[in-house]
Amino acid sequence: MLDKRLVIVSGKGGVGKSAVTAGIGLMAQRHGLRILAVEMESGGGLSAHFGVGDLGFEPREVRPGLHAMQMVRSEALLEYLQLQLKLPGMGRFGAVARAFDALATAAPAVREIVTIGKILWEVREDRWDLVVVDAPPTGQIASYLRAPRSIAELVATGRIRSQSDWMEATLADPDLTELILVTLPEELPTTETVETIEWVSETKVVGSPTILVNRVLDEVKVKTPEGLAGEMVTLHKSLWLEQQEWLTRLPPDLALPHLFGLFTPGEVAAHLSDDLEVLA
Repeated sequence: MLDKRLVIVSGKGGVGKSAVTAGIGLMAQRHGLRILAVEMESGGGLSAHFGVGDLGFEPREVRPGLHAMQMVRSEALLEYLQLQLKLPGMGRFGAVARAFDALATAAPAVREIVTIGKILWEVREDRWDLVVVDAPPTGQIASYLRAPRSIAELVATGRIRSQSDWMEATLADPDLTELILVTLPEELPTTETVETIEWVSETKVVGSPTILVNRVLDEVKVKTPEGLAGEMVTLHKSLWLEQQEWLTRLPPDLALPHLFGLFTPGEVAAHLSDDLEVLA
């Protein structure tokens, strides 16, 4: 994983993708890499797992060598117009925002290309050894991964077409980009993950994803005692057996353990960063 330039983490809501993203960032930091962690949505999950306040569009150092930011589409658009299309004096959004909204309503993938384009630009600028992204859920990630191809299909030539081409090439290059799908050993997350894997296989917009199954129970190999303790052991065994059924339908590249007890989001990320070392 640490040989990549871009790691995109997605999964059904509630499976722990923000914690995994933070864990990857912390693991990479221990290895001495320069990391940018990007929160694509405004839920605040990534900042909570880093134990910091709200993140902004400008990267903020949350650990030595580890920076984090939150995607703000309007800011990303202004930066694109200023730096990539060489349009000066874009200090106010105003009319640009209205024109952009009209364009985004009429043309597919425009909003998504601004967001994924900012992330890919950070990869290309070479300020970071690794960019790790807390991406939207699996139900939405497809539109972002396919956005460069969608724009290329709309624009035949010119600067925007050439930029779309290198974005698409970067996402599809398995030496540069890795998609991680986080799931749980339960029916709905497993089903959604399988559907996403099939979509990736058909479209090839990104390489074959790495599958992480979170909150996996250890097998209890003790004789069931009497009383309340026995009921707890029986329940654990029942849940373990149910999880095994879903694990056989979606063999993971890594199973992350269920953490028992009370942990802060920061402590959860720290524990996961240790477990993720096997993928480094």
